[in-house]
Amino acid sequence: MECSFRGSYVALPTPFDKGVVDFAALERLVDWHATKASDGLVAVGTTGEGATLSDYERRSVIERVVERSAGRLPVIAGVGTHNTAQSIELVKFARAAGANGALVVTPYYNKPTPRGLVAHFEAVAEASELPVVLYNVPSRTGCDMKAATVAEIRKRCPNAVAIKEASGSLGRAREIRELCDIALIAGEDALISEFMGLGALGVIGVVANIAPAQTAELCRAARPGGDPMRAAELVAFLSPLVRDLFLETNPAPVKCALAAMGKMREDLRLPLVTLEPGNRERLLSTLREAGLV
Repeated sequence: MECSFRGSYVALPTPFDKGVVDFAALERLVDWHATKASDGLVAVGTTGEGATLSDYERRSVIERVVERSAGRLPVIAGVGTHNTAQSIELVKFARAAGANGALVVTPYYNKPTPRGLVAHFEAVAEASELPVVLYNVPSRTGCDMKAATVAEIRKRCPNAVAIKEASGSLGRAREIRELCDIALIAGEDALISEFMGLGALGVIGVVANIAPAQTAELCRAARPGGDPMRAAELVAFLSPLVRDLFLETNPAPVKCALAAMGKMREDLRLPLVTLEPGNRERLLSTLREAGLV
């Protein structure tokens, strides 16, 4: 199975209103991205605070994003957890809900061995015919999936079509490319251009939440045969935004930015909290300089 996920996929935040999922705001975000050149949406990943959602909430958000998208944008559902059995149930649900793919993060906290990772992803991939995007983000999970493990999963699981590689290492991306034919998807907003130059298909990113058109254009301009000059201009525009969207733990900064843009409330779910005053002002200043507020 080949990967059909190309371009800029927005890692959607989950809006809250006094601790309850704000579905009206979520629908507005989906509608906005459908008009702003984004190529796809990702529901309840890291930016969507999936780790703090109840099972019912996670399923409800996936279902609502798919329904509201109504085929305008493909939707990848975040179904990865630290529990293989739970991930299997979620990937089955995502397929039944009409999602186009499943994002499966390495199990967090458990710190499985490479053999355990292969068994985990094989079990999840076999539970559904959905295309699976592996997700390696060791800074968040405490588990770093090496290139050889990725290659073994790809060999065993034909529907493991891509990896969102968020280790921050271009060397790791090159190693994966050398070992197998799995599609690369950038998982670090600061490396979109470099990943596209290596032949990546796109990005699942945070900055696309506030600069969707520019992020989607960068994916096109930075790919081989694209427009290097335009890519450099877009990197220059996006870099300050990317820098400040990670001043504190994601998604606190992007929720602050979207609130300033009038898209949603800033509410986060504990243990995440809103930005420190100095970081808030720095981010808002950067948004003003970019003409976004």
